[in-house]
Amino acid sequence: MTKKYCLTLLLLLTLNAPAVYADTHAQAQAVDPQLRQLLVQAINSSDSFDDRFHAEVWLMDMSNRLQRFVKDEKTRLDMLRNIHREATRAGLQPELVLALIEVESHFDPYAISKSGAQGIMQIMPFWLDEIGRPEDNLIDMKTNLRMGCTILKYYMEMENNDLHRALARYNGSRGSKVYSNKVLTALRNHWYQS
Repeated sequence: MTKKYCLTLLLLLTLNAPAVYADTHAQAQAVDPQLRQLLVQAINSSDSFDDRFHAEVWLMDMSNRLQRFVKDEKTRLDMLRNIHREATRAGLQPELVLALIEVESHFDPYAISKSGAQGIMQIMPFWLDEIGRPEDNLIDMKTNLRMGCTILKYYMEMENNDLHRALARYNGSRGSKVYSNKVLTALRNHWYQS
């Protein structure tokens, strides 16, 4: 990264900081305490594949599908293991999480949105303070997936498994189906196992 690029990025972040802070601070004030507790519990637990055969079949199939987004095979497999682990731990379909990530970040673990959401599942930084872990890094894939899957599962339960409503909550676009339709289209076209 060039020095000029870094300075330009720093200047842009500094200029946008007041607006992002105000939006993030407003969201932090309305945090659901039950969701905060679920995130704390999620950060402190872990799981992985139970069946080696299932793992190999799923990983190979999904690796072929993910190749258009992530070229390096080792990176793809590591990403898929983590996605499967965190989705399964949260009680979500890993394919749904893959579709959400496709729409949110196109599998870029370093993605940062204009509103300040970070990482592969685009988590807002205020959550780190809310759960008492301000030192955690949302660019870290494991942390990001753990929090994103926990949040999505919470919204799924809150909305009685209505995918449109849960996905709209996740995206902050309640009342609209534009975002949820994008995720469901990605699920159907790229990740759904027939």
